[in-house]
Amino acid sequence: MADHWRIVPSVAVMNDTRGPALKHVGVEFLGFHGQDNESLRARMAVDERTRQRFGVLHGGASVFLAESLGSYAAQLTIDSATQRAVGLDINANHVSPARSGYVIGTATPQHIGGRTQVWAIRIEDEKARLLCVCRLTMMIVTLSAQERMSEPGQHEFLL
Repeated sequence: MADHWRIVPSVAVMNDTRGPALKHVGVEFLGFHGQDNESLRARMAVDERTRQRFGVLHGGASVFLAESLGSYAAQLTIDSATQRAVGLDINANHVSPARSGYVIGTATPQHIGGRTQVWAIRIEDEKARLLCVCRLTMMIVTLSAQERMSEPGQHEFLL
């Protein structure tokens, strides 16, 4: 397992802690990936929830998957009791369309620092054809004492 993970939940726990938006769109975590499990993967169906009117995957749905996956991954690298990872910037290049099936996102850290993180997210179809490349920059913020006490147990990795 790669060194950057502070929390290593099972796939079942990852999927149980998805927030309402991820559940609504149908994002499912697939688990850690890569030679050293340095990446995190998730998939999303290309269906009526995620297609635009021309019948292909909506670019915003790809960005939603990328930011959700990168945000979740970033949260797993920090002390969630005292810190929160928040999105600072996202960039996406859409290179191929998808019409059906599933798209699979893979988030791999490019930089993990004390105040910022940069994640590369590749989105591919089920045949490993590249659909979208994203770069997500996260800011790591320290929770105030009031935030730490206000919602005990709520600073898990719900996104």
